[in-house]
Amino acid sequence: MTGTILGAPDIGRALTRIAHEILERNEGPEHLVLLGIPTRGVPLAHRLAQRLAEVEPSFDAAARCGALDITMYRDDLRKQPTRSIGPTTLPKVGIDDATVVLVDDVLHTGRTIRAALDAIKDEGRPKAVQLAVLVDRGHRELPIRADYVGKNIPTSRSERVDVHLGETDDEDAVILSGGRS
Repeated sequence: MTGTILGAPDIGRALTRIAHEILERNEGPEHLVLLGIPTRGVPLAHRLAQRLAEVEPSFDAAARCGALDITMYRDDLRKQPTRSIGPTTLPKVGIDDATVVLVDDVLHTGRTIRAALDAIKDEGRPKAVQLAVLVDRGHRELPIRADYVGKNIPTSRSERVDVHLGETDDEDAVILSGGRS
């Protein structure tokens, strides 16, 4: 199967569901901090923070959402072309003793999340770290799993899952391309 797997309404519903699951698991928003992993995890984190604030007005979406650059923590730096380092912007409340929810678009091998965990330890000491992803496509190389998943999409290794967001791509869609092997 190739083509659009999720459209804008599907993505919206998935984020709303994830927001409710986060609030339920953490018994409210009091100690939550969201950190998006660039590129598309950052706008997803902001959208998720807005949905948390809609459900729990005491949650300050702007004050509890940031970005975590993982460039220097990647294990493929020597294999990839030069990458520019992006900003890490932590919320003013910081991450010490907070429940940090990492937000990314696609969970695949787990290596990006491993890098994010390494980056977090240099920024502070959260009480807990949870993971929210829009798409889990499988094929893990590390023992990492998401706490919150918008959609599980079984794929072959030869297929690509591309997330398009209005903030970066002028549309909201999850597109599957490539062939089965």
